Amino acid sequence: MTDKSSATPLRPGALSPEAMTGSPPAAGRGLPAGLVFGFLGVLSFSFTLPFTRVAVSTLDPLFVGAGRAVVAAVLAGIVLAIIRPRLPRGRQWLRLLVVAAGVVAGFPLLTSFAMHSAPAAHGAVVIGVLPAATAVVAVLRGGERPSRPFWIASIAGLVAVVAFVDVSGGGFSGLQPSDLLLLAAVALAAVGYAEGALLARELGSWQIICWALVLALPVMVPLTLLGASHGPLVAGVDGWLAFAYVSVISQFLGFFVWYRGLAIGPISNVSQIQLLQPVLTIVWAALFFGEHLEPLVVAAALVVVACAGFAVRARGARPGRLSGP
Repeated sequence: MTDKSSATPLRPGALSPEAMTGSPPAAGRGLPAGLVFGFLGVLSFSFTLPFTRVAVSTLDPLFVGAGRAVVAAVLAGIVLAIIRPRLPRGRQWLRLLVVAAGVVAGFPLLTSFAMHSAPAAHGAVVIGVLPAATAVVAVLRGGERPSRPFWIASIAGLVAVVAFVDVSGGGFSGLQPSDLLLLAAVALAAVGYAEGALLARELGSWQIICWALVLALPVMVPLTLLGASHGPLVAGVDGWLAFAYVSVISQFLGFFVWYRGLAIGPISNVSQIQLLQPVLTIVWAALFFGEHLEPLVVAAALVVVACAGFAVRARGARPGRLSGP
């Protein structure tokens, strides 16, 4: 190619045509980039429920749910001020509000209140429906058309997740108020994930969470102050470290790679990596809290991993026309 080539360079932070369509990389290049970024996001999120559980054991749930967004928003503001990306335009602001309502306000607040009374393992089984919910929103909002094998693998993975957490001792014992909070959190997160993935193709992955956090700040600051007024902010080292994790990693840095993976897509396929999240959550419980892993738990985990692998490799998840809100 000569110096006068007509090839148009990509705008910094923009996705390539292959990434926009979710096409797999050429043979020999390893795993598709969308899956790699998606897994890194799920890995960071897999600590969220346990650390939220630790934080709300000594801190007010409203303070934890809203305060993590305030801390993340301060970091986001610093990043935006230094890098100065182009401003969103027109309806992009409204779509960012949808993202903020789902992943900045709704999911953190609802899971914080749910984890105040529910074990992390029990929460993991409810959150296990999030991959399927995200896939459904991707079909409705993004026009993706996953194949029949994809849906079979997704449903099998959902069943495997329920069985896995039940075997591990965190299964259902009747519908509780915390379950309703978690299901509402799943619905909001699914919408926020899918809308954020579509916006990431226009604005860039890390910009989405940064703008969403800043937009939510006027609401989250008063909620944080209200939560702080419910009692003294005394949590100990473990409580503050847990709060720091859900603020910096779960609410901020984890979304950099997660939205990048979803944007490369297809959204419905990459979202199925979340089937691994309950598995990882309980593995961390065994490693860091000394819980014993039974052989049946290991077997169930392998089934979940197999279902997730089959779902993300299923062909036929084609992007449709991406319409505005």
